[in-house]
Amino acid sequence: MIRPTQNIQTIKEEIKNFYEKDVAVRVNLGRNKIVNFTGKLSGVYPALFTVQPYDANYRGKTSYAYAEVLCGSVKVKELKKA
Repeated sequence: MIRPTQNIQTIKEEIKNFYEKDVAVRVNLGRNKIVNFTGKLSGVYPALFTVQPYDANYRGKTSYAYAEVLCGSVKVKELKKA
């Protein structure tokens, strides 16, 4: 199935809606390596966004470009509070 076309601007707007909220991040590193973690979207900038992971194994923040979301190598979803 073909995904509907998106552009960087719509992805930026979606990510801005997650600012200061808990998110689930899935990163495809290639060669069947996938990393899943939860964290707080801590920064939204013109070229990238940052996530502060809750996992103690991560030091500091992780940053991703909007183009990575567009290509499908990074997926960000808001965590629903129970």
